[in-house]
Amino acid sequence: MTTAVEQVSDFYCQEALTGNTPVKVIEETDDVLAFEHTRPSYPVHIVVVPKLHTPSLEDLGEGGEELLMKVLRVVRSVAAKVREEYGACCIVTNLGEYQESKHQHWHVLFRGELPEGHV
Repeated sequence: MTTAVEQVSDFYCQEALTGNTPVKVIEETDDVLAFEHTRPSYPVHIVVVPKLHTPSLEDLGEGGEELLMKVLRVVRSVAAKVREEYGACCIVTNLGEYQESKHQHWHVLFRGELPEGHV
């Protein structure tokens, strides 16, 4: 049996950006939202998405390269904060069958163990 969230083809447009699923915002601009992953796979797991529906890194949709650059500015900013706080950072985006939600999104991760005192 699948849950409602698993059946959503664009979690970001249908849930996170609409407020249907509350998210903890890390950084936000007029065009981009960065928030803590709702089901994190790592100790630090932040997702960065364009607010305009953008299918993938290959298909930039109506926002084109201009919107991609705005997204990457936020990815860089969030990644710098994660690296500064934890000493390392990983940035991942997926395509094709690996892209579960068909909306361009970037994962900014710290995959190691959290330093003592971090929750």
